[in-house]
Amino acid sequence: MATPAKPTAAPHVEWGRVRSSRRMADRLMKIIATSFTLIAIVVLFWILGMLIVKGLGGLSAATFTQVTPGPGSEGGGLANAIVGSIVLTFLGIAVATPVGVLAGTYLAEYGKASKLAELIRFINDILLSAPSILIGLFVYVVMVEPFRGYSGWAGGVALGIIAIPVIVRTTEDMLRLVPGSLREAGAALGAPPSVVITSVTWRAAKSGMVTGILLALARIAGETAPLIFTALNNNFWFSPTLVGGVSNLPVTIYQFASAPYENWQQLAWAGSLIITVSILVLSIIARRIVRGGK
Repeated sequence: MATPAKPTAAPHVEWGRVRSSRRMADRLMKIIATSFTLIAIVVLFWILGMLIVKGLGGLSAATFTQVTPGPGSEGGGLANAIVGSIVLTFLGIAVATPVGVLAGTYLAEYGKASKLAELIRFINDILLSAPSILIGLFVYVVMVEPFRGYSGWAGGVALGIIAIPVIVRTTEDMLRLVPGSLREAGAALGAPPSVVITSVTWRAAKSGMVTGILLALARIAGETAPLIFTALNNNFWFSPTLVGGVSNLPVTIYQFASAPYENWQQLAWAGSLIITVSILVLSIIARRIVRGGK
């Protein structure tokens, strides 16, 4: 009977040297990551600090009660621009919410892995990363040029197109997180798919869906380029029909910041601070809703 072969000895490895090099690489990576993080934090707080210092200097009661001043005039405020931005932003959300929610519901509940659903997701990803100025130019060709005039309706549609991809993606992701057992329970009771979706899955995912709508609202609140092509701007109160130029904060900030008038520049800083605080509040509300849903 042959004797079993003796196991060969493992080659000697200098573990100290290997561990030392790994420790050095780990420390170097930590230093690099920490350094770039600190740079990003410093730049962020630098921007916020400058915005707060210069923005607070332009805030006053007149900022919220008076209309934007004309060239070379003193005083004035941003009342018409603030109200116009609120109207345009909520008009855009009113356009985007039903389209985005229903499209996201189709992708999560009906289309799933079908070819049409994959095509819709691909187009949605393109719209999600498309430059906003291209969307503004598209709406200009479709709604402004044929009617020979700017309008708040065109501005709302442009903002809605920008918000739709965000709502579609968020709605689909939230509905996919709903356990299948909830759908099966609704179907076991004899409810049709439409009732299961509206009464079960939407209710289970409502916090995430509302968060997506709020994030889309924050996304379009500071858009400037599409409004230049659609709603434009003016220094007066806009028409109740939203026909003609509609004053808004983003375009007003763009125009006032590049003007040589000191009061215009102060109002531009004040408007920037107002938009930043508004977006911050919307983001905080969205995070609170998500935590509450969890």
